[in-house]
Amino acid sequence: MKGPKFHLIPLVVLACAFLGGAVLPARASWKAGFAKVKITPHGSLWMAGYAARTHASQGTLLDLHAKALALEDESGHRAVLVTTDLLGLPRDVSEEIARRVQQKYSLDRDQLFLNSSHTHSGPVLGTMLSVAYEGKQGINAEQWEAVKVYTQFLEGQIVKVVGEALHKLQPATLSLGHGEVGFAVNRRVRTAAGYVGGVNPQGPVDHDIPVLVVRNQHGKILGVVFGYACHNTTIGSDYYKFSGDYAGFAQQFLQKHYHGAVAMFVQGCGADANPYPRWSKDRSGVEFARQHGEELTQAVEKAAEGPLQPVGGPLKTAFKVFPVRFAGPPTRADYEEQLKSDDIYVRKHAEQMLKIIDQDGRVPSSYPYSLEVWQFGSGLTLVALAGEVVVDYDLRLKKELGSDNLWVAGYSNDVFAYIPSERILKEGGYEGGGAMIYYGQPGPFAPGIEGTIIDEVHEVIGNLRAQSKVASKAR
Repeated sequence: MKGPKFHLIPLVVLACAFLGGAVLPARASWKAGFAKVKITPHGSLWMAGYAARTHASQGTLLDLHAKALALEDESGHRAVLVTTDLLGLPRDVSEEIARRVQQKYSLDRDQLFLNSSHTHSGPVLGTMLSVAYEGKQGINAEQWEAVKVYTQFLEGQIVKVVGEALHKLQPATLSLGHGEVGFAVNRRVRTAAGYVGGVNPQGPVDHDIPVLVVRNQHGKILGVVFGYACHNTTIGSDYYKFSGDYAGFAQQFLQKHYHGAVAMFVQGCGADANPYPRWSKDRSGVEFARQHGEELTQAVEKAAEGPLQPVGGPLKTAFKVFPVRFAGPPTRADYEEQLKSDDIYVRKHAEQMLKIIDQDGRVPSSYPYSLEVWQFGSGLTLVALAGEVVVDYDLRLKKELGSDNLWVAGYSNDVFAYIPSERILKEGGYEGGGAMIYYGQPGPFAPGIEGTIIDEVHEVIGNLRAQSKVASKAR
């Protein structure tokens, strides 16, 4: 009697079913390395994000981290993505980190991508938002010195984590998927007095979750990089423990699920979106942060374990700085008039601007805006926009360039102001110009900022895609 026949195809189907849709091991065309380092302050420090706070931190809910993903394509071109559980990195901090990374690891500026989750439960960095912290509370000289010391510590930790990720480079595959979660809600509400903060369910948002899965050559997940466009403001100003808010919980949950892997959160263009529900007068928001973290985790897991698109090389990178203009500019007389305001923040801002005029003769008429783009072969395009970018930029770029392979991040490399679209600039309100007082900028941006940034994005992407095509043909 003949024995039973075993066919390869059914076995493969059975294996796929057992793996729950996971990608089977493929040829490792990349090298990848992950690393993470704790950046939670040692002791108490003034917390960033909310002007309403009245004292420094009191403990830790979730440790803060800087995490790095180092990549190397088949040609040997390297680049490192760094994510941080912080409100944002000011330009001087980012540039000092980039200088040291270039000196130590020979990575040029376009090979280093720095993103912050924009948690409002992290520490103050540098002198960013000093108007907010020196307002009603009056952060004192001793506390500013502690911020300075922490900032120097942070710079060293980020340089360290870049090196560790590079040291861990190993053969790997990259694949891209998308998930969705709905807790981000537009926060701009139109009233008779103008646009104010609130809950606007009809306002624009982007609920997409891009997910980059990195596996070793045997198919084991080394790390997951995921993004979402929403403020990390679930936890309120009256809660004084450090945490990464909902993104911090999601990263913690994912690392528990994918044991031994690193989970990295990339903040999107969420400047005009808040999580809902969030903190209130009666609730700190911690339970909601955990809830949103769980929702985000489930969506990332579903995407990571479902159909994924392979991400190939070569990797082409670019970093460009160009001016965006301020409206005005205001004169000395304008600022002197503002010294009479009943609003302490307006007065503090006017004092800062007058000091600049005394020193330089005038306030700046523009700001050096930074744009970074990573192009992965003919597929994934990762765009890094500086500042607190509103969702209109993300939605417009996806409409013009396609959404499947485009990942747009805000809060990257330099967080110095809100970046309004033309629509929001005309509407005004906090994101349209009001927040410039707290950021210590001369005033609102001039009309045309959206077109300037979008045009630069198109030009840089076009150049990189052309380079990628030439490189692919030459291989």
